[in-house]
Amino acid sequence: MRVIASIGEALAAARGRIPASEARLLLGALLGCSTAQIAAYPERVLTPALAARFADLLERRAAGEPVAYLLGTREFFGRDFRVTPAVLIPRPETELIVELVLARVAKNDGTPRILDLGTGSGVLAVTLALELPGARLTAVDRSAEALGIARFNADALGAQVDFIESDWFAALDGEGFDFIVSNPPYIAADDPHLADGDVRFEPTGALASGPAGLDDLARIAAGAPAFLMRGGWLMMEHGYDQAALVRALLAGAGFDAVASARDLAGIERVSYGCWRAS
Repeated sequence: MRVIASIGEALAAARGRIPASEARLLLGALLGCSTAQIAAYPERVLTPALAARFADLLERRAAGEPVAYLLGTREFFGRDFRVTPAVLIPRPETELIVELVLARVAKNDGTPRILDLGTGSGVLAVTLALELPGARLTAVDRSAEALGIARFNADALGAQVDFIESDWFAALDGEGFDFIVSNPPYIAADDPHLADGDVRFEPTGALASGPAGLDDLARIAAGAPAFLMRGGWLMMEHGYDQAALVRALLAGAGFDAVASARDLAGIERVSYGCWRAS
C-alpha cells in the first residue's frame, strides 16, 4: 500500500478507487476542515494516526460502505443528523414531505399535532419540530436502536419530540393527529437493487415490504383514519412507480383530496389524502 504522509499523498492513494470529492470529504472530516482547504493545502502533513484512519476509511468506502455511515452524519433540510447502520440514510426526496406539511400548516393555526411513523434517524420529526415550534411531535419506530439515534438527533438539535417504540400504530392510545407522515419500507422483497450500492449496508427491514413493496403502505393507509382528526392529512413517501397504487390505497381507505407530489426529479414521490375533508 502506498505510504500516506500528507494530504496530497492521501488524495493520490484514493485516485481511481473512490471519487476525488469523497476523498476530500473524508479527509476534511478527519482534519476538521473544509474540502476547499483540503484542495488548497495538499502539502499538509498527516500524523501516522490520521493517515491510518484515512487508509481504513478509504478501504471501507472502496468496498462500498456509504459515506454517510463512514462520517456518521448526513445533511437533511439544512441540518446535520447522526446516522448509523441501524437507520436509513436520509435522502433529499424525503424533504418533500416537510415542504408539503409546511405549506398546509401555513393555512391554519400553526400548532398541529404530527405523527411520524417509522421515524428512523428522526429527520422528519425533528425537522418538523424545529420548523414548527408550536407543533406537537410524536415519532414511533419498532427499532429501539433507531429510536436511540432519533433521540440523540432531537437532543443535539434542540427539538421537542415524544418518541415511542411501536410497530406502526400498535402502541398508540388513539390520540388524534392533524398530520401523519411516513417514509416506510416500499421496496419489493426480491428487488435486485437491494444488493446494489448503499442499500446493501442499510437495514433491510426499513427498505423491503412484501412481494410488491406495498405491505406497509397498505397497513398505514388502513390504520391512519383511526388516528386522524377530521381534515387531517396522511402523507407517505413511496417508490418511483407506486404513486397510482398508493393513491388507490388512500381512496380505498376513504381519504378525500387524494393526490401525489413530485420531487425535484419530477417523480411522483409522495402521495397524500385528507381524512373527511368535508
